[in-house]
Amino acid sequence: MLYTSSLLYATEDVHLWRDNLRNSCHPLEECIQHWPEKPTRYRHVVGAYATEVKKLSATILELLCEGLGLESGHFGGKLSEIPSLLVNHYPPCPDPSLTLGVSEHCDPNLITILQQDSDVFGLQVLKNGEWIGVEPISNAFVVNMGYQMQIISNNKLRSVEHRAVTNSEKARTSVAMFFIPNGDSIVEPAKALVDPRNPAIYKSFQYKEFISHFMNKTGGIDVALEPFKL
Repeated sequence: MLYTSSLLYATEDVHLWRDNLRNSCHPLEECIQHWPEKPTRYRHVVGAYATEVKKLSATILELLCEGLGLESGHFGGKLSEIPSLLVNHYPPCPDPSLTLGVSEHCDPNLITILQQDSDVFGLQVLKNGEWIGVEPISNAFVVNMGYQMQIISNNKLRSVEHRAVTNSEKARTSVAMFFIPNGDSIVEPAKALVDPRNPAIYKSFQYKEFISHFMNKTGGIDVALEPFKL
């Protein structure tokens, strides 16, 4: 478990305007023993939430298999083995022009399932060079494709660049569940999606190689994928 504002706080030029609480969820039965004991129902409520979102992720991943023409279970096992839950809280910011809640990025994992605050805008995605607000919808989730999904789908599905902005009037809270490959898992374009007309764009690698590069990279967002391209 980790409570912070950023994993890169010591090296940031401008600090992010947020607090976040990160809960490891694999294996859930063991991790939950290290979660906060207060509020008294925290472990029960968050544990139940994590369990249900994991079920939802399995359904979504199976539908993606069907849509891409892959065998059932292609994204199961090691490729989505490690769930991690992150709660972001964005207090009102006196001057939103000075900082962001979360800087622009693409997720490095397989998929992310995000629950937004029901009535406060904050999430934005980059489309055609413009930042577009994602309207929060009650009882709905936002599903982000991560870099690993982009690689496995051989660019048929793309990881979208996104960020979170602040506002001066209302606090905002979001809950993200990341589904992360095991470090030893092999990531590569699915063989069913590669043929002479659609050659592989990426090489085969272990996920731990990718995440090591991702966490230590310098430069723009595109730099994350370059070492893994053919």
